[in-house]
Amino acid sequence: MGEPLMVSNRTFDEIEIGESASFERVITKEDIELYAAVSGDANPMHLDEAFARQARFQGVVAHGMLTAGLISNLLGNKLPGPGTIHVGQDLRFSAPVRAGDTITVSVTAKEKDPERKLVRFDCACINQDGRPVLTGVATVLAPTERLVAPARELPEIRLQRHDSYRRLIERTNEIPPIPCAVAHPCDEPSLHGVVEAAEKGIIVPILVGPAGKIRAVAREHALDIASFELVDAPHSHAAAAKAVELVRAGKAELLMKGSLHTDELMHEIVAKETGLRTERRISHVFIMDVPTYPDPLFITDAAINIFPDLETKADIVRNAIDLHRGLGLGEPRVAILSAVETVNPKIPGTIDAAALCKMADRGQIKGGFLDGPLALDNAISPEAARIKGIASPVAGHAQILVVPDLEAGNMLAKNLSFLANADAAGIVLGARVPVILTSRADNVRTRLASCAVAALYAHSRRQQQVAAVAAE
Repeated sequence: MGEPLMVSNRTFDEIEIGESASFERVITKEDIELYAAVSGDANPMHLDEAFARQARFQGVVAHGMLTAGLISNLLGNKLPGPGTIHVGQDLRFSAPVRAGDTITVSVTAKEKDPERKLVRFDCACINQDGRPVLTGVATVLAPTERLVAPARELPEIRLQRHDSYRRLIERTNEIPPIPCAVAHPCDEPSLHGVVEAAEKGIIVPILVGPAGKIRAVAREHALDIASFELVDAPHSHAAAAKAVELVRAGKAELLMKGSLHTDELMHEIVAKETGLRTERRISHVFIMDVPTYPDPLFITDAAINIFPDLETKADIVRNAIDLHRGLGLGEPRVAILSAVETVNPKIPGTIDAAALCKMADRGQIKGGFLDGPLALDNAISPEAARIKGIASPVAGHAQILVVPDLEAGNMLAKNLSFLANADAAGIVLGARVPVILTSRADNVRTRLASCAVAALYAHSRRQQQVAAVAAE
């Protein structure tokens, strides 16, 4: 191994008037977003292109103090360098800095105060066109002793973006709000999520449950539900039954779980005579927004079917494919997961995976590209798929992950949520209408995304039905 790179400083006595240092830095969009995240300065002038285009500079500009921070960089790292204490800064901002600009930063010693060991530097930041964007004077307490230290490697920082959810939520602006029966929204998280979705124009809520209790929760938490239809039901069981009844009557195209147990709502949904069953088996899909993955990642089934057989898995796949296409995301790449990527009679899931792929080959499952069995690594990592020699449209680029059983799916989804900072919106498919399942632990973004997914899918189904009637 070579010797570590060392850095050293210029002491007060060594610094000469007129001595200077400089460096260049290209400002990126990520720099601007990271500065906003660290400082908390979320002024839309720096982050919202549509807003910024209407403002003075007709586009997003970097924070002024981001550019000023480059001066601190130069003083602390180069001249005087390690040991420098920045005690004052006079700044004048003369032009905007945008993503893509190359900024040349320079400091020049102009004055020394021997008694206090202070050095004043003229500072300038010049863009690629030779135009000053920032000028000023920095005052530093210069080090009096020679310091030498190993150069520090800065940590790699990644922005945790949730663009998948943002895009889905924004797309609901293009469709009318969808009537939604909400079963027993009797606590703040469930009722707040409904109000947020209604304010965004995603749903038209029909609140079903004890009217007095719902109103009391709204008053306590300052939630405006005055414009919502409220259907009185004495308790959670009755609320679930009544919400399902509203769907059967055509008054709602979505069903949402409130503050009742999932089993209560599902009991009414699957009831033979009064429920919402179709010819499809009912299944659940987590729509995961994973900051490190380029596509929304569907995981199914992690909440309804505990040990699905082959026939049930076929419907689980069909439901997920229909959802992916209904959201306008195109033909999905579907990975049938197992512990290994080869068929092994001792691992039943690999047999089911092979059978599902053959069913797709024969047209029994349509609308997506299937491959399996695939282990998780070669389903989502192009490099892992390459190393294993797996060549298919799905391997390394999966958009739907079909798990062998509920336990595997639940652990996978929670691993992504708690170890990869993913969000997990949830929806139940295979019933007459999409069913929105939310958790008390969901943040506002996840609740809105669950509603947006359901609304977009319901709208797509509505359009398909209209087209089918017109074709008859």
